Amino acid sequence: MSNLERDPREIRCTAGPAGGPATEAERAAAVPAPDAPAEGGAPDEREVLIGREVPLGGPRAMTVSRTLPGVHRRMIGAWCFVDAYGPQLATMRVPPHPHTGLQTVSWLVEGEVLHRDSLGTLQEIRPGQLNLMTAGRGISHSEESPQTVLHGVQLWVALPGEHRHTAPAFEHHPELPVLDGTGHRARVLMGALGGVTSPATAYTPLVGAELAIDGAAEVPLEPGFEHGLLLLDGEVAEVERGPLVYVPPGRTSIRLSGRGRVLLIGGEPFGEEIVMWWNFVGRSHEEVAAYRKEWMDGEGFGVVEGFDGAPLPAPVLPGTRLKPRGRVR
Repeated sequence: MSNLERDPREIRCTAGPAGGPATEAERAAAVPAPDAPAEGGAPDEREVLIGREVPLGGPRAMTVSRTLPGVHRRMIGAWCFVDAYGPQLATMRVPPHPHTGLQTVSWLVEGEVLHRDSLGTLQEIRPGQLNLMTAGRGISHSEESPQTVLHGVQLWVALPGEHRHTAPAFEHHPELPVLDGTGHRARVLMGALGGVTSPATAYTPLVGAELAIDGAAEVPLEPGFEHGLLLLDGEVAEVERGPLVYVPPGRTSIRLSGRGRVLLIGGEPFGEEIVMWWNFVGRSHEEVAAYRKEWMDGEGFGVVEGFDGAPLPAPVLPGTRLKPRGRVR
């Protein structure tokens, strides 16, 4: 899915120490979770990351809740973008648009979406399946659906420096491995959880999993990872509907209780500066400006065949230079 905002915010990310926000606006975007017990021998310092509502498309557009990037916390591991949508009756229509320096991760709870890209891929995704697109040095794609109930998440993973110019690629995984534990069943989308590893290609140590919680569960965590939890459906006591709950490194497990599905993302804190603007992840203003020019000139991103409509034009760059400034403020 594209970032369809016509005036996208400049997202400035760098490696930096974790820490609390210093202003009222930042505190509003990173609220400590209420009375959540610590697990795995680590102190509890969770944050509740409040999303903002973003319309995608025209007057009958889908509305998504964007919890990453936020005012205070920009990334969780290499995960740099989290849009959650639905359940809502909607028609998805995202025209061809470019990406660089990232992977797009598409996960559905309900509905169906058709993916096309400039590699010639034509692939439908349904609940329980994974579409993973590696943009690398540059790719373009579109997404569309019939009018149906849509419910899912769209995520981006930033590529590290040594892989960000890799050749573009697409993977569809109709079946994914499962980790069974007391009170939970985890379907592993990306990376590894509790010794179970996804076949999807990852370029940094990370995890992405859908947790089906049924009762009292203790889910294993990698202590070197920071994590995020997002309620997809049902009721889970420790995860409020809407916000993304951030869990800092140091835990070997987390306790969850209730009945519902939770998205778990995590990874080693990303150690590079990035500049993310519109649908590009780069390292400097000049690089992002060059990507934009290539797209508008019809170069470098290929052509998406079969979509009934024109490609999405890039927004105008902001009047100030894009500058990396803190991954965590």
